[in-house]
Amino acid sequence: MSGSALDADIASNLSTVRRRLNAAAHRVHRSPETVRLVAVSKTFAVDAVLAAVRAGQRDFGENRVQEGLDKIAATTTLNLVWHLIGHLQTNKARKAAVAFQWIHSVDSLELLKKLEAGATEAGARPQILLQVDLAKETTKFGADRGQLEDLGRAAVDCRALQLRGLMTMPPIADDPEDARRWFVELRDVRDDMVARGLPAASLAELSMGMSHDCEVAIEEGATMVRVGTAIFGRRSPPAAIG
Repeated sequence: MSGSALDADIASNLSTVRRRLNAAAHRVHRSPETVRLVAVSKTFAVDAVLAAVRAGQRDFGENRVQEGLDKIAATTTLNLVWHLIGHLQTNKARKAAVAFQWIHSVDSLELLKKLEAGATEAGARPQILLQVDLAKETTKFGADRGQLEDLGRAAVDCRALQLRGLMTMPPIADDPEDARRWFVELRDVRDDMVARGLPAASLAELSMGMSHDCEVAIEEGATMVRVGTAIFGRRSPPAAIG
């Protein structure tokens, strides 16, 4: 696809996605400005990122640390906001803590400690979300509800990391309505943690909803939606990098 065609295609897709998000916010009497759109650029070349930037997009999400680092390096002058949304191995925690402004997938005390050490050493202040395992799918990650309060309190006590909220990934379903129960549950988990004494300001963000179910997520309180396919198109198999 030529550069001009790519620009036009992604700009059109972004416009459609933004209309969807705005309509969902208005349906539940929310300001669209309370929802952050994270464009998930994983497996797409930096040209696609640049096309989205030219269409006004500033937040981008990556699943793999190395792929994200390459794109961050290629766009370093553009003042973009980069989110790591995929599972993070502890041996890559330092690199992630330095490079990404947001890390959505903190799911253990061990990972939290590695990120805190890496961020402290580098003088970085990444914002983090705790990934919550609600559906118990064997192919996905996340902290169990029973571990979450201790993990949340440890995150609040961190000096370099800034706890901002929770993230979840519900089971993929054809009907977006099937995801609603998981979005409601994540909101309830957050409210329960606040009721147990964790600071509300540290749990204000709910990262939930993707291309097919982002409207339902917004209706149930999402403050971040992670949208890839609806912006960039269908993905090719991922390259063997990480």
